[in-house]
Amino acid sequence: MDTGTFRGLITFFLIIAFIGIFLWAYSKRRKPDFDEAANLPFADDDKQPTRDKHASTTHEADSRHDRGDKNR
Repeated sequence: MDTGTFRGLITFFLIIAFIGIFLWAYSKRRKPDFDEAANLPFADDDKQPTRDKHASTTHEADSRHDRGDKNR
């Protein structure tokens, strides 16, 4: 088997893989899953994200010092 035949076979298998992934992604069975994933950024969280203890303190100069920030 020469290099041209080998490259042709690899190209053929990659095209088949691409078509398979394309059909999987655009099948009607996957649509509800993808619609749910598309709406995730708009989902309302039950809990607000917690901030770290340095960000919640009222002493900003102290928290900058604790983090090593030299720009006061």
